[in-house]
Amino acid sequence: MKIAIAGIGVAGSYLASRLKRDHEVVGFERMTEQHHDSICAWGTCRTKMDELCAKSGIDFAKYVIHDGKKMHVQIGDKRMFQIGLDGLCTYDKIGLIHDLVDGCEIHHGTAPKREELERDFDLIVDCTGFHRSYLPKIENDFYLPTYEYKVEYDGGVPFDDFYIKPFPGMSGYFWYFPLGDRLAHIGAGDYNKKHVKMTDEFLAKYGGKIVKTVGRPIRLATPNMCMPYSDGKVVGVGESIGTVFPLLGEGIIPSMECADIFVRNITDIPAYEREVRRHFAIYAKVFDFVHSKLSGQFSVMRHGLNMLAIYRHMKKHEARFGMDIKMRNLVKVARA
Repeated sequence: MKIAIAGIGVAGSYLASRLKRDHEVVGFERMTEQHHDSICAWGTCRTKMDELCAKSGIDFAKYVIHDGKKMHVQIGDKRMFQIGLDGLCTYDKIGLIHDLVDGCEIHHGTAPKREELERDFDLIVDCTGFHRSYLPKIENDFYLPTYEYKVEYDGGVPFDDFYIKPFPGMSGYFWYFPLGDRLAHIGAGDYNKKHVKMTDEFLAKYGGKIVKTVGRPIRLATPNMCMPYSDGKVVGVGESIGTVFPLLGEGIIPSMECADIFVRNITDIPAYEREVRRHFAIYAKVFDFVHSKLSGQFSVMRHGLNMLAIYRHMKKHEARFGMDIKMRNLVKVARA
């Protein structure tokens, strides 16, 4: 088939790498090549990324920037605890994207109209993430605004490893993700829109030179909320259909898993939609838990079973999350 992939971020680039051997793939990216960037903190799990990238003939190890050993978690102004890490890392996201689409025809700085793509292609894959540019608008969307700096430090860095600070009521969190000896991503996402203030306060406290500033909303609406997944020749893959784990705001691995599901079912879109719903079914419970905290309606009686289901899911897939999953740590964050 002749396939257009709109959006060359995590989902789009990985999907292009999976399809380019058997189909004619053309990518379209609204950012110019010079300014093409991939938003958010470049954190993922090395174990799962090794497995996924190997399907495209890519050695993920060569893109790893920082291997995490512990996550510093701050609750309030004084309480701090650590979560052991086993696989959580930061990586060269842009470098990996470039190598995944090597050999593909990619048009940067353009976003063709849907009717133009429908005329020239057999299939249009919407990997435009939050924008969901080629699919119908979601009726009950839900998202968080985010803001981030890439910072360079002349002297010592503020933290030797990952650091996060959840906001009260689980409205979001601040993050510090190391990018080697002198660089880090610092940023935040917050439903209550204090993300810029918290990021600027951290910068004022610890210093550093801002190298780049980025910001965009991140969709937390889960796949069960993001119907339809397809419309005519258009099919959504990744964040455009809600593949972000709501508790962590993490969408790299889920979006790549969604691309794998699409590859398996490329000739049977209804089967693709069914498998997406099955694979991401737990996300609905995660969203309900997070939303109950945000709305101030959380109670152990009403939402305790959801919390237990989330813990069991994360514990079962501990290697995929790259961290030690303990119920007591989940409770600490939930009580923040």
